[in-house]
Amino acid sequence: MSKLLRCSDLGTGCPKEIRAETEKELMKMAAEHAGKDHGISVASIPPAMLQMVKAAIKDE
Repeated sequence: MSKLLRCSDLGTGCPKEIRAETEKELMKMAAEHAGKDHGISVASIPPAMLQMVKAAIKDE
């Protein structure tokens, strides 16, 4: 079962959907998206935001 993260589920207006086979892979892809498309460096993401991202991940 693959994993899905919709950026819009985090309160953004961003339509990006990220799919991966594992949560670890999805989190890596989400971090790359945050940097590339939102200007947020991985090092500056607060733990509370990481928890919100993990909570928004759905099984497909």
